[in-house]
Amino acid sequence: MALHLDLQLKNLPDAPGIYLFFNTKKELIYVGKATSLKSRVSSYFRGQRTMRPIEQMIYEVVDIKWKITDSVLEAIILEANSIKEKQPKYNVLGRDDKSWNYIVITKDEFPIVTTLRQHEYAQKKLEIGKSKLGEYAYVFGPYPGLNTKATMKLLRKLFYLSDCQKRKKQNQQRQQIQQTAKPCLYRQMGLCLGVCTGEISPAEYRQKVIQPLVQFLKGGKKRLITTLKKRMQDASKNQAFEEAARLRNQIASLERIHDIALINKSFVQDEQSAGVKRIEGYDISNLGSSGKVGSMVVFDRDGPVKSQYRKFKIKSVVGQSDVDCLEEVLVRRLRHSNIPITNDPNVRITNNTKQPQKDVWTLPDVFLIDGGKPQVNRAMQVLRTCGIEIPLVGIAKGPERKKNEFIFGTKDRNFIKWVNKHQDLLVRVRDEAHRFAITYQRQTRKLK
Repeated sequence: MALHLDLQLKNLPDAPGIYLFFNTKKELIYVGKATSLKSRVSSYFRGQRTMRPIEQMIYEVVDIKWKITDSVLEAIILEANSIKEKQPKYNVLGRDDKSWNYIVITKDEFPIVTTLRQHEYAQKKLEIGKSKLGEYAYVFGPYPGLNTKATMKLLRKLFYLSDCQKRKKQNQQRQQIQQTAKPCLYRQMGLCLGVCTGEISPAEYRQKVIQPLVQFLKGGKKRLITTLKKRMQDASKNQAFEEAARLRNQIASLERIHDIALINKSFVQDEQSAGVKRIEGYDISNLGSSGKVGSMVVFDRDGPVKSQYRKFKIKSVVGQSDVDCLEEVLVRRLRHSNIPITNDPNVRITNNTKQPQKDVWTLPDVFLIDGGKPQVNRAMQVLRTCGIEIPLVGIAKGPERKKNEFIFGTKDRNFIKWVNKHQDLLVRVRDEAHRFAITYQRQTRKLK
């Protein structure tokens, strides 16, 4: 590595922002976003050379620039605007249409703000023509690896976006609603300005909600805050104290955005994910020796795949043994991949029945267990007995039950490096498996 690159890596800040890679021709070849610039950019310059385009890119990089942002959301916006404007070579080559999303704003009387995936947006363009926006007043993006659900939740809080189904009604209808309609949940929480109850006109909604959002998505947060501060002062002078307080709270929220979950860390953020496309996470929940259940959750490149979650009511285990329960869950799961289950005496549950093709479950690239060495050892025993060579890792609580401890089923150097790089993602999978198991366990209690 060139000396100046080494110095640049050492000087990278531990802060959110975007990074820009340049080649010997001083061409911008890649733009990326990061929750931590230091950690993210440094990760590119570890490991061995491969033929994947995004890793081949590293050997063209001779200069790195970066820009710190106040939040991850602003990094996402800045990255999207830079890609759209510059079209860097490796952003185009590495593009995964499944993980690229747009934020769109409709032309309705009360504009609706929503998200579209790349393929949905492409279909819309075919229908309405490339030079037109059709039903949309604004289209922002694409945003690589955007967690759309978390983003919309945050934007709703920051800009008071309305989800009211009555937003399209005419003025006369809205006046009638004002007398009879109950405020929606978001209005009761102070996150809606009263579209549902007719307390705000379309013109006011555009001025107070849509215009600030558009300015923000164009990357103008600083100008927006200046504008909002002036509006707050004007509202205070006019003794509109409720509006002044709302603007004060909005400004404070914009100045300290908490948005760490906005980037899908399920591989989209990290293009160097070593071919991992599917993770399965497992957990066991019980009340002593009764109410024993297990859970299986699935994550792919776009995050949780809830349609493929599975829950298991433990059938064969007597007494309290999380290890035995885990074994039963894994064996029952493997039956659905047409894995021949041996009659090895160490694995008690046997099965040689072939599943119909429609019931076959895809095997993961990584197995994740919520548990320590006993659980990992038993899970590895099941996999070895079935002739399965898929990496497995467990997550256990440390001595003080604060720090997570990663337990490896196999000592593969590349897998260990991958786990170390994706700890946040794996903890998220573990937590989701735990949540799903607890929820099912509570459901079984209610049925009794």
